[in-house]
Amino acid sequence: MKQAINIRLEKDIIQSLDEYAKELDKTRTRLIEESISSYFDKLDEMIADKRIDNLKSGKTTVVSLEEVFKKAGIDV
Repeated sequence: MKQAINIRLEKDIIQSLDEYAKELDKTRTRLIEESISSYFDKLDEMIADKRIDNLKSGKTTVVSLEEVFKKAGIDV
């Protein structure tokens, strides 16, 4: 289900968006949805890189699945 939101964009961004939409025969909404979806992929990579860096620097540690089960009282 789609939900409406309001955003404010610079005029040059809207102009570019309209040009792309016309050239690709898509709506502004569709292009924005596709752009956000693509950016989520980039954000996933950024988060993964941050987590790896945190592991390497010792800011976070790895806990084995067995240890998680044991702490949760689950007998495997």
